[in-house]
Amino acid sequence: LKVIAIDEQLRVIYEDNIQFDKDLPEFRTQGGAYVHSDGLTVTSPVLMWVKALDMILEKMKSSGFNFSQVRTLSGAGQQHGSVYWKKGSVDILKNASPELPLHHTLKDCFSVSNSPIWMDSSTASQCSSLEKAVGGAQRLANITGSRAYERFTGNQIAKIYSQNPEVYMQTERISLVSSFGASLFLGAYAPIDYSDGSGMNLLKICEKVWSVSCLDACAPGLAEKLGCPVPSHSVLGPVSPYYIKRYGFSPDCKIVAFTGDNPASLAGMRLQEGDIAISLGTSDTLFLWIQEPTPASEGHILCNPVDSQAYMALLCFKNGSLMRERIRDDCASGSWDEFSKALTSTVAGNNGNLGFYFDVMEITPEAIGIHRFNRDNQKVSDFPKDVEVRALIEGQFMAKRIHAEKLG
Repeated sequence: LKVIAIDEQLRVIYEDNIQFDKDLPEFRTQGGAYVHSDGLTVTSPVLMWVKALDMILEKMKSSGFNFSQVRTLSGAGQQHGSVYWKKGSVDILKNASPELPLHHTLKDCFSVSNSPIWMDSSTASQCSSLEKAVGGAQRLANITGSRAYERFTGNQIAKIYSQNPEVYMQTERISLVSSFGASLFLGAYAPIDYSDGSGMNLLKICEKVWSVSCLDACAPGLAEKLGCPVPSHSVLGPVSPYYIKRYGFSPDCKIVAFTGDNPASLAGMRLQEGDIAISLGTSDTLFLWIQEPTPASEGHILCNPVDSQAYMALLCFKNGSLMRERIRDDCASGSWDEFSKALTSTVAGNNGNLGFYFDVMEITPEAIGIHRFNRDNQKVSDFPKDVEVRALIEGQFMAKRIHAEKLG
């Protein structure tokens, strides 16, 4: 969890972070998540996120940060994660006592204690049902901007409904991680914004309303549990009294809709039409600003967070920095300097040696395993260390280029 405060000249005046594994060891996460025994289900404990927020605000308070100067507050959350609020939780949230940290107050507010997140790939059957219900993968992409993806929220909701209908019935509101963050500050359920909402397989990206056929294919009474989506730059209301009393926020501080991490990157990088950005994170993403979307069976079209009439194209590669870190550990003694030396000691094109590196099931394309080919296009079992480093980096970037060309 990261916080950054900027002044009116956009100068950074405060920055800090909480590392889930290190700072909240009681949750026993790895990379902030749990990988379940089936190897497909990946979740994060909701209360860990709440406790991290408590911790970071307490850190700011003890460092003398002046909360009364904060005029507005917004945020970004990992896309595709979802949070399930139990019936009656909105009253608990609204009336939170400033004497207590929020994670104490909200400990019984979630009908699902471990939230499905972007790394989850356990909903294959729900994906095929959804595509079938609307007339195929391409048809679903035309409506929602993407074919059915296992991490997308509609399919995650469908899984919860089919496996635990009583848990679904106890849920009064479903938030994305982004709108969940906004809800904590608002003291009320915050709406889902168009941009993050278009990563759910549920939103009609052209009309900016939920698709009834998609909702019906996932679970009954879903529209009510999601609320109405709003533009990504909507002002949702003033900060909750909890923060005014506990931390000294001004009552005039406004909460702006939170969005997904990918749309937030497009806004933060100030991308304009025709620009491309590549983010090298846990998963790698490539995104670009487009006016005329051509949804395809690979990649995603999302609503543009800056201009509600425009779109953004997004490609996501699950095997990103975690894969690079593993090869760094295996081939460069765990040192980025050694890794860089190996990279510069080899020639562009790697003398025809090519590798595909997927420790976990990749999204684009759907593949797993390590696949190495020499210059004669023969499969080989290993490369020298410096060749391995270059094969990894070149393979990752060529894949981005090829798939981006398909999206136009």
